[in-house]
Amino acid sequence: MMFVDLKWGGLAVLALACTLARAADDAVTYEAFGAAGDGKTDDQAAIVRAHAEANRRNVPVRAGDGKTYYIGPGTAVATVKTDVDFGTAKFIIDDTHVPVAQRGSPIFDIAPGATPVAVKGVTKLTRGQANLGVPLVAPSLVFVRNQNVRQYIRLGANQNNGFPQQEVVLVAADGTLDARTPLVWDFDAVTALTALPLDARPLVIRGGFFTTIANQAESKYTYYKRNFAIRRSNVRIEGLRHDIRGEGDHGAPYDGFLSISRCANVTVTGCVFTAHKTYRTIGSAGVPVQMGSYDLTVNSSVNVSFLDCRQTTDILDRRYWGLLGSNYSKNLLYDGCTFSRFDAHMGVAHATIRNSKLGYMGINAIGFGTFTVENSTVYGWNFFNLRSDYGSTWEGDFIVRNCTFVPHGGRAATGTLVGGTNDGHHDFGYVCHMPRRIVIDGLRIDDANHPAAYDGPAIFGNFSPKNTSPAYVEKFPYKITEEVVLRNVTTASGKPVRLSTNPYMFRNVKVVRD
Repeated sequence: MMFVDLKWGGLAVLALACTLARAADDAVTYEAFGAAGDGKTDDQAAIVRAHAEANRRNVPVRAGDGKTYYIGPGTAVATVKTDVDFGTAKFIIDDTHVPVAQRGSPIFDIAPGATPVAVKGVTKLTRGQANLGVPLVAPSLVFVRNQNVRQYIRLGANQNNGFPQQEVVLVAADGTLDARTPLVWDFDAVTALTALPLDARPLVIRGGFFTTIANQAESKYTYYKRNFAIRRSNVRIEGLRHDIRGEGDHGAPYDGFLSISRCANVTVTGCVFTAHKTYRTIGSAGVPVQMGSYDLTVNSSVNVSFLDCRQTTDILDRRYWGLLGSNYSKNLLYDGCTFSRFDAHMGVAHATIRNSKLGYMGINAIGFGTFTVENSTVYGWNFFNLRSDYGSTWEGDFIVRNCTFVPHGGRAATGTLVGGTNDGHHDFGYVCHMPRRIVIDGLRIDDANHPAAYDGPAIFGNFSPKNTSPAYVEKFPYKITEEVVLRNVTTASGKPVRLSTNPYMFRNVKVVRD
């Protein structure tokens, strides 16, 4: 107890002490709304009520250290609009008995403070355009769509008819587009334009040990959420850990324990995640296919950073799927991470990997702009793998500095710096490009374990095996790299880096060796 002499200004001191005490007590707890925290009682309803009250009062939420909160199969969602300190509390998310029909709800919804605003008066947009042409109510992430054009028309076992043309850009209130998130497409028509106002106040979610007991559904593309849905801009996730238990020989995939979508400026730091087991199913082409399941997803978002994060599963263990999948995003960063892969399905504009380790799935991407890899080790089959199901396209540059490449995780393999396939006979909905310029300044290729008949690592894989003479004609011409610069590139085998097993296809590439 605090004793205060009311003489000599004691009333002011007492008032301050009371204010500090109230501030300490302002955080909402789950126990105050009926949570048992015993690891057995279903606390989901109490958690939902606690966050609703915190949102109403605009105060943080604090979990009980040493508590274990059990979350059963219910569909109630905790809407989060204030800071959260999970501390050392544990959360068990039991998906064992969650039916497919109830799979689509998150556990925590990190919701934006403002509602989306339809923007009128814009009928077309041009790549590189500096201003939207109309003002906005506030600085916003703007989602643009042309329903009349289809892109990313996928090829392969998971083939599809593509999706409407779309992308996201950051726009100031006066309509100025952020130069770091430029338009990468020409929109001959704009059928939808939506402004998502940016939340100015940072929101911090800290701590917590989360365990998912995996679903037991059929191995079909019925993605489960049961996660954190991050839809608010300016969010920081610190020190969270996610584990997975109970995966057997089958199960439905997950759509990311952290699912980041339609937001900007999200940082995930000091967190630990777990890769999911790989299952098999029948793809849309009617043939068996490996089925992806993610612990991290990023969709239609910009400026998303993963700092000093790792995964619990071995990044070289091929029983587990790649940790992250992304689509339609811009400015993605790994710094100090140890993950099984980086992946961009339907495009990323600008990406950076530094001070990191990428496992057996390596770097899989298509997209635009500059992809920079620095001070990192890549264990994939290729250093860069351009996704063949989307045309192996990258319209921009690759830059590599002071890295190590261990082809196929050290297995006997012919290492390739840039791999992919495109025979020029499929319409992906856009012109496909190889990186315009590739600059490698400092790369150690650990190819000591190589096949008996080995001619050394290659710059390019055999992207089109039939393209070996002028007689080969592409229906949809594939734009080839203009220049490759190799500086300080060494190999464990002592063999020099060669052009490709298909030198004809890359005959016009300028290769500079310093």
